Order: sequence, then C-alpha cells, then structure tokens
Amino acid sequence: MGIILVAAATFLLCWLLDKGFQKAFRSAPQHMSGKSVRLNKYNGLAGVILTLLGIVSMLFGGETVLLVGGGIVLLMGIGFMVYYMGFGVFYDDESFLVMAAGKKNREYRYNQIRTQQLYRNGGHVMVELHMSDGTAVQVQSNMVGVYPFLDTAFAGWCQQKNIDPESCEFHDPDNSCWFPTEE
Repeated sequence: MGIILVAAATFLLCWLLDKGFQKAFRSAPQHMSGKSVRLNKYNGLAGVILTLLGIVSMLFGGETVLLVGGGIVLLMGIGFMVYYMGFGVFYDDESFLVMAAGKKNREYRYNQIRTQQLYRNGGHVMVELHMSDGTAVQVQSNMVGVYPFLDTAFAGWCQQKNIDPESCEFHDPDNSCWFPTEE
C-alpha cells in the first residue's frame, strides 16, 4: 500500500510542477496552440524519484555517507526535473519557439530553416535543423510530438518559401528527411 501512495504522490508532484511551470513561464502564442515537442515523461519521473530518494536518504540516513550521497542524488533529481520542465519546442502553423533551461527562448519562422543534418544514435535519430542565423535546433525521434512538428515545419517551410511540396525530391519522412541536407 505504501508503494502505491508513493507512486501516486510522485505522479501528483510531476503533474503539479508541470502545471505550475505552464502558468508561470508559458504565455507565447505557440504555447497556446497546444502543439509541442517534449522530452519523454520518464525524464521528469526519474527526476522526481531521485529527488525523493535523496530526501529520504538525507532524513533517515544518519551517517555521513548517506547524507552526502543523498545530497548528490537530490541534486541529480532536481537537475532532471529542471531539464524536463525547461526544454520544449512549441509551435503553430507560422512559427516555433525553442525553450531550453538556462537559455533565452528563441522564436523562428519556418522559412528560416536552411538545411537538416541526421545523426543516428542506437535506435534513435536526431534531426538537427540548421537555421539562417547560424544556430541549430535538435530534436530526437524519441521525443513526444517530434514527427507532427517536423511535418508542420515542412508544410510551413514550403508555404513561406512558396515551394510546391511535390517538387521537393529530398522530402522523405520515412527516412527522416524533411529538409535539404547539407552538402
């Protein structure tokens, strides 16, 4: 029974933190569209579990090793939660907003995408979008909502550049190609 209560408290804490961050920090039009690319919820859950383990270890440990180890685990958990809550790509039909913890939010129009580069890591694919201002936006295939975002980005890119989508020979979503690749 205790495990069920801890699990319920963990999920409640994740939900409350997510709602609190939304109200406090997300007021741009892209946030209101409801469309986003987010990290997998397991990152946030791992942060909450590590935070709780760190707190329990520090409260009930008593020994120096458990106090120091609990503090390290607590900091790791807080880091996971901040990273999970702080990262996201929010988009609508005209533009997208990239948020990263500790960095200024960046807004881009789809026509600012120049090229894409693919990186394969194990079973995942990372799509790196190179922007006209020299920056790059990375999204991974294991993120929630990544494929609808890339489809919307391609449609917006074609519309804003006045390109017929059928004329784009490079476009092959089955092979993770939405934009021209770097030469």
